[in-house]
Amino acid sequence: MQEPFEHDIETLRRWIEECPPQGMVFFGGAGVSTESGIPDFRGTKGIYTKPAPKQYPYPPEVMISRSFFDKHPDVFFDYYCDEMLRRDALPNDAHLKLAQLEREGKLAAVITQNVDGLHQDAGSINVLELHGGIHRNICMDCRKEYSLDEMLEARKHSPDGVPRCECGGIIKPDMVLYEEPLDGSVMHAAIDALEAADLLLVAGTSLSVYPAAGLIDYFHGNHLVIVNRTPTPFDRRADLCIAASIGDVLSSAVLTNGGTS
Repeated sequence: MQEPFEHDIETLRRWIEECPPQGMVFFGGAGVSTESGIPDFRGTKGIYTKPAPKQYPYPPEVMISRSFFDKHPDVFFDYYCDEMLRRDALPNDAHLKLAQLEREGKLAAVITQNVDGLHQDAGSINVLELHGGIHRNICMDCRKEYSLDEMLEARKHSPDGVPRCECGGIIKPDMVLYEEPLDGSVMHAAIDALEAADLLLVAGTSLSVYPAAGLIDYFHGNHLVIVNRTPTPFDRRADLCIAASIGDVLSSAVLTNGGTS
């Protein structure tokens, strides 16, 4: 008799095989990147769970809000650079397998709540970043774009640690802070991808943060698969739930040399 995990992997493998070209979409959250050493937000060792270091007299969720950024950009950048940037993080098995599925013509899009850019580092092309990304930084005045390295270099030369453009404007990471809306064009692209999908694989997210979690309602395809270590509000709607690491799941379901069988 097969073990439950092996049976679930076989089922997922079969559904990926049966999926039409460009018929699969992946929707991921912070749990995808924890396997690369990047902390999540609400887990046992998450950014919001553990107290901020003593030099920061504010809760983490306050410090990454837009109103706080506007009032205290120096504290924001100290916390952001010290606690949130993980420049040494590398793509893990989940990122690499998803990039492989895209190259093989199965995966149409990666929709991610993460801002770390690891999907792109792994080779994925069509990545829809719901919350923006750390590698894009934009002057709030003239809208000039800066890379992460350029933003950090500008910060080095700033007397208060706030990176500034040549025009004098503050260079802000192109990531969605609390109190800011999601990018409408990214949301529309995500909705289009979900409405066209035959197989939706959701992983590493509690599906409790809106409006991102509400995107699942736009999927009406054949198979909804949720891979998460803890239950989610959408489990009862899923065709398959696997309580495991997404890296382990995709490593088992997708062969390295191409194909899934």
